[in-house]
Amino acid sequence: MTERIKKLREQSLKASNKISSERALLVTEFYKKDRNDPIPVQRASCFNYILTNKHICINEGELIVGERGPAPKATPTYPEICLHSLQDLEILDTRPKVSFIVDDETRQVYKDIIIPFWKGKTNREKLFKLMDGNWIEAYKAGVFTEFQEQRAPGHTVLGSKIYNKGMLDIINDIHISMNRCKNENNSSKKMAELCAMEIAANALIKFAQRYAKELFKLAEMESDTQRREELYKMSDICQCIPANAPSSFHEALQYYWFVHLGVIIELNPWDSFNPGRLDQHLYPFYKQELEAGTLTREKAVELLQSFWIKFNNHPSPSKVGITAQESNTYTDFSLINLGGLKTDGNDAVNEMSYIILDVIEEMRILQPSSMVQISHKSPDRFIERALQIVKTGFGQPSIFNTDCIVKELIRQGKSLEDARNGGSSGCVETGAFGTESYILTGYFNLTKIMEITLHNGVDPRSGKQIGLQNGKAEDFKSFNELCQVFRKQVRYFADIKLKGNDKIETLYAEHLPVPFLSLLIDDCIENATDYNARGARYNTSYVQGVGLGSLTDILTSIKYNVFDKQKVTLTELSEALKIDFTGYEKLRFDLIYNTPKYGNDDDYADENAVKIFEIFFDSIDGKKSPLGATYRINMLPTTCHVYFGSVIGATTDGRKAGFPLSEGISPVQGADKLGPTAVLKSASKIDHTLTGGTLLNQKFSPDFFETEESIFKLGKLIRSYFKMDGHHIQFNVVSAETLRKAQKNPESYKNLIVRVAGYSDYFNELGLELQNEIIKRTEHKGF
Repeated sequence: MTERIKKLREQSLKASNKISSERALLVTEFYKKDRNDPIPVQRASCFNYILTNKHICINEGELIVGERGPAPKATPTYPEICLHSLQDLEILDTRPKVSFIVDDETRQVYKDIIIPFWKGKTNREKLFKLMDGNWIEAYKAGVFTEFQEQRAPGHTVLGSKIYNKGMLDIINDIHISMNRCKNENNSSKKMAELCAMEIAANALIKFAQRYAKELFKLAEMESDTQRREELYKMSDICQCIPANAPSSFHEALQYYWFVHLGVIIELNPWDSFNPGRLDQHLYPFYKQELEAGTLTREKAVELLQSFWIKFNNHPSPSKVGITAQESNTYTDFSLINLGGLKTDGNDAVNEMSYIILDVIEEMRILQPSSMVQISHKSPDRFIERALQIVKTGFGQPSIFNTDCIVKELIRQGKSLEDARNGGSSGCVETGAFGTESYILTGYFNLTKIMEITLHNGVDPRSGKQIGLQNGKAEDFKSFNELCQVFRKQVRYFADIKLKGNDKIETLYAEHLPVPFLSLLIDDCIENATDYNARGARYNTSYVQGVGLGSLTDILTSIKYNVFDKQKVTLTELSEALKIDFTGYEKLRFDLIYNTPKYGNDDDYADENAVKIFEIFFDSIDGKKSPLGATYRINMLPTTCHVYFGSVIGATTDGRKAGFPLSEGISPVQGADKLGPTAVLKSASKIDHTLTGGTLLNQKFSPDFFETEESIFKLGKLIRSYFKMDGHHIQFNVVSAETLRKAQKNPESYKNLIVRVAGYSDYFNELGLELQNEIIKRTEHKGF
């Protein structure tokens, strides 16, 4: 790491999160004027207004320029989506974990300008007005969450377009589409969309030229000869791209970064935006310049390291309401995909793959996050190099099964070429890069639905009848009857969720289109249709199931203890649950320790995981939205398993009221007793290819990695799981003892990073419940 990179990295790590009112003010200024243009043109013109007037930030010594806000970690807000109240700002400023500085000037701007203008006009307010009583009650009860309540549709990944085309080329494509649309039905609407896209493309060109001009000024004033030449070169790069396609490694990185800023300034898509298969995009530029003698490996590494820092300068946009008070605002996910397959089916691992792995290990920062795609053709050296980084306890990279990803995407109707170009964004979600709008709609609390089922459709927390009346638990005559009733309740709440998402999809399409993002995803220009209106080649909406391990153990406990062994009646169980097992300690002990559990390769328990999975899948998969998107499922919680557990009372697996649920498709924390091999065999019994992603966490003791053989063994374990069509696996390499010490003495563990769900975070910045949940995960010492 050069001195320059050390300084920039330190600056990024030490910068404080701060709420910036810059974007909110510019958006308000724009909309205060009467606007008669079609909404897509208004949105594009607003985007142009922001890029024309926002502060130009060039940090000392950096090689890649551009910030979302006026400075590193200065986080903008998006009042057209949701509006921060003065109370929200106070919570963000004072909360003990992941706070955001809110200065007096920002408070005053919000009080005098932003809140008075936007109150009653935000997308969030419109969204809640659209929802019927069933949706509202289920949402309040914690049956599901809604991602687009506070952020825009997201989980988008760039394909190869910008590495082959400049914005001028893209504008030419827009003109071709305009000529084709002139004589079509509904041509005025399509022409408005295309006009908006052209405005957005030109806005980014002008934004880069502003940087070019400022860089030239700095070069003219620079006394250091080497830095002056760098600044001149950077000015030339910003003058060239994004107007034109990149011709060098440096240009390719800077072009992507301007595009990244464009997407996240236009709106704040959920889980941000990312370049996807960076090794595939960059390798041709690297190879060409290396052969021409215009780039060295060392310079490429320094450019990549500067690029890495830019991602880390962006905390996730802060939330509002109760979420702002309780939620650690985790990082704004950008996931770098490495390895995998080429479109011809050959191994895609190249020299750039290994260079980027070196950068990941040396930089050791939270963002961008990273993953490796392992196919049956990937060399052992590649997975072993990734695991060498994993064993350092960084939580990166996560490991994905390319062959499973391809199967998932082909099942969904993608072409083989587009499937091989796909991968994962955010946490574990699968998509066809550059060709698909795959939007995550929110989490679905399967375990809460079981609680409601056992209470005849009533939420026991509120006493309200929010589900179907399915009969009292004590009247169920068989385990199969319980499962059939549960199936009906899942379908009932799934229909409520999807009907709500149908309305939300239309709301964003009509009121908050994204003409800039639409430039980047095939075939929005050709279809003359916005990304949010489902103009992409493929369009998918995902619902994320949460609590598979917990619910499996709940069902298994009922089957085993009530119906098969008849140790206890459902009436007795219900009484114990009502009082959180007070006085029923012996029963609780049996439920925890003397009942089969998921994660131990025990078919008695695991068959219930398969049953739950199939019930969830059948309730969602294949249903269509009004604009033609297809609903699919995946299995991940991020941190929502903590919130979902908090709204559920005691459960029949021995879990006490309010405790977190299991995360991803992992077993209940501590329930897996027979080692990682048994966990993987249990997890492989569900059909991962029917999903758009599953998340599996494993925790290993650092002692396991003391021998050289450990990496080899773990690589073979992963390959075995992937042969069984496992989608994903990731590792925490840290002892529970270390984590407990960090809780007691956080000042001594400031740099301790752990894998939370599909992302890593500093242990000290996690809430206590989430810290405890990670500590309780089974710690494997071998297999």
